[in-house]
Amino acid sequence: MTRFTDKDRAEYFHRSYKTVDGLWFVKTEEQFDFDTALDLDREVWKVMPKIQARFLKKKFGVDKGIDALGKCFSKKLELDGFEFEVERSMPEDSGSSHIKFIISKCPWYDILLKSKRDHLSDKIGGVICSTEYGVWASEFGPDIRFSFDGSRICQEDSTCILSFKIHED
Repeated sequence: MTRFTDKDRAEYFHRSYKTVDGLWFVKTEEQFDFDTALDLDREVWKVMPKIQARFLKKKFGVDKGIDALGKCFSKKLELDGFEFEVERSMPEDSGSSHIKFIISKCPWYDILLKSKRDHLSDKIGGVICSTEYGVWASEFGPDIRFSFDGSRICQEDSTCILSFKIHED
């Protein structure tokens, strides 16, 4: 009998997680239509980031703030198979108030390319990524806001730039 290493198990679950998300979407689209599938998927991605963020916050022993977000979100991207860099802005008087994630490889976009559905990537990414990353921001404080910073892979740019900022009223 073949023995599975921890790495084998992780790969199995990672592939299953990615596959079930895509299969669920396609089957929902077949039964209803694309817009209904996207609306339902958005509802799912209003919950999934809460689960992920809360798990990682507990693992790292962090709670609120942009630094905690940076640590947990970096791990999330790493675990999901993204390639990325992080840039932080650290004003002298208030700590880190701005963090950017520059993504050079997005596994979700790669799946859309492989399945020949990249023509839908801008619409899907615009809805799902905005929803997901906005929820990530809210999990680390009501004053943290997410935005795209002009560049998105699903719009045929070479990178996605995700920006998280402290919103001051």
